[in-house]
Amino acid sequence: MKRISIIATFICCLFTFACTDLDEKVLDRLPENDFPENDKQAALRTVPTYQELADLIDDAGWWFWVQGITGNEVVFPVRLTDWVDGGKWKVLYQHTWDNNTEAINRMWSHMYDGVVEANRAIDELAPFEAEEAAQITLAKLKVLRAFYYYLLIDNYGDVPYVTNFFEAEAQPTKNCRGDICNAIITEVEAVLDKLPANSNNFAVSKGMAYALLAKLYLNAEVYTGVPQWEKAEAYCDSIINSGLYALEGHPLQPFVTNNESSIENIFTIPFDENNLQGFRLHMRTLHYLSNQTYDMAVGPWNGCAAVEEHYNLYETDDLRREGFIVGLQKTSGGQTLFDETAETDLIIDPFIPALEMDASYEFAEIRLSGARIAKYEIAKGSDENLSNDFPLFRYADILLMKAEAMIRQGKNGDQYVNQVRGRAGVSAWSSTTLDQILEERGREMFCEGHRRQDLIRFGRFLEARWEKEVSTPDRRIFPIPQWAIDANPNLGTEGCN
Repeated sequence: MKRISIIATFICCLFTFACTDLDEKVLDRLPENDFPENDKQAALRTVPTYQELADLIDDAGWWFWVQGITGNEVVFPVRLTDWVDGGKWKVLYQHTWDNNTEAINRMWSHMYDGVVEANRAIDELAPFEAEEAAQITLAKLKVLRAFYYYLLIDNYGDVPYVTNFFEAEAQPTKNCRGDICNAIITEVEAVLDKLPANSNNFAVSKGMAYALLAKLYLNAEVYTGVPQWEKAEAYCDSIINSGLYALEGHPLQPFVTNNESSIENIFTIPFDENNLQGFRLHMRTLHYLSNQTYDMAVGPWNGCAAVEEHYNLYETDDLRREGFIVGLQKTSGGQTLFDETAETDLIIDPFIPALEMDASYEFAEIRLSGARIAKYEIAKGSDENLSNDFPLFRYADILLMKAEAMIRQGKNGDQYVNQVRGRAGVSAWSSTTLDQILEERGREMFCEGHRRQDLIRFGRFLEARWEKEVSTPDRRIFPIPQWAIDANPNLGTEGCN
């Protein structure tokens, strides 16, 4: 378990109210006369905005699951009656969602919760903009707001672009996706000089802002219709040339339990099983009996697995394959685990016979199929929540983005993609192609929330694949939830796309 003493005092105030006696008023409203007195007090204004990030990962906010399931990385097979859940997992995988689907509803809510908290804090700090401490905090808040809008335009396309709290319209109209993209790029670039060059990787820094800008420019053709490969490459260079980040020695090192000091992670959500809960990937993927492997006090739920097609992308000597659980499973003491229901030793098979496995399938197929996900270290004695920090941006991604942007400009990106491949223990490439980049991104960035976006950018998202037919073009974005349209009919009008 990660101890609070390891985490900076700021993160304690940043993400948990239990560790401080601060009155709620200080966190929710700005005192008129005595705030901010110093940079720490000003930084407290960012607390609620940062907090909303934690809800993006599990099914409170759904972003993480939506990106991987719709992007053909992971799947939740129906195992008899387990994981039916009203079809909420199946519709994501098969691209048959509608605007009443749980994931669509909750993702919208939590992304806009982040926007609202940022707007509130920015409006409350505005009277103190002449103070240096307030300027730095305002810069961070504007970048955080831009991050939430980046997620919104990436997932929903045209959305309302609201940048104030106290004077916000009750029923705002939608703005064009491209206009929002350009607006947030302008805002982030305008505050770069106010951001710290280096910071804890759970806080906004220049590196985080550079990564966000690189993502926006890399996807600019999707968002605005105008490619911006040169600018995407330039912001990747800003990170590479800073000297502040580097690849870890092993591809799974950025995902260990105590990864808060990883030199590879640029911007993270600092989960802690006691103080910032909400990361339960291990509960959803491990077999019912795997608690005996990891000495867990709780029993896992035997759910999601890697899509077999994705698992097969890895060469046999690729070190990243260590992030999957396959084969014979044993207790922490080395005894073979036996699944009494399946009447066989617990042997995990990457092959998944069907998306929906009913009683016509053997129990061994139903219970043991699908490579399980162990990319994020499952520490011995883990509880229902993991303490691994979740990387939203990391250096390996920047290297692959740099390579892609170069190739799209007719340059050679081998130098950068081969740094990632070399770390994984696989052979170097020459004259790397875009198709190879997409596959390598799949291997390296697996289960980090990037696959849907990557497939859309490469024009591959709508293709037919295992247990999924060809999707219609409207599937590239999600519909605005019906409940939101009911509350604001302006959201139901035709957009710019």
